[in-house]
Amino acid sequence: MANKVSADKRHAQSEVRRMRNKAVKSQVHTALRKYLEAVQKKDQTLAGETLKALQSELDNAYRKNVIKQNACARKKSRMFKLYNVTFAK
Repeated sequence: MANKVSADKRHAQSEVRRMRNKAVKSQVHTALRKYLEAVQKKDQTLAGETLKALQSELDNAYRKNVIKQNACARKKSRMFKLYNVTFAK
């Protein structure tokens, strides 16, 4: 239990932020899982659509300061590389 009112308030604020960040990260992980499943099935159209959705989710997480810019860029780069290697003709 916090000794001061301000400490109690800060704790409550950090809990709200933690839950919000957790929700955003969960959306990113779900989009990533759907993309990887599409790549495993070798379905190029579905993989392309889910890659676009994953890119949007990653950018959204970066915009909300849930993940850092380099982490966002690294994940997108790896997923595009996976797409290009898997569906190269």
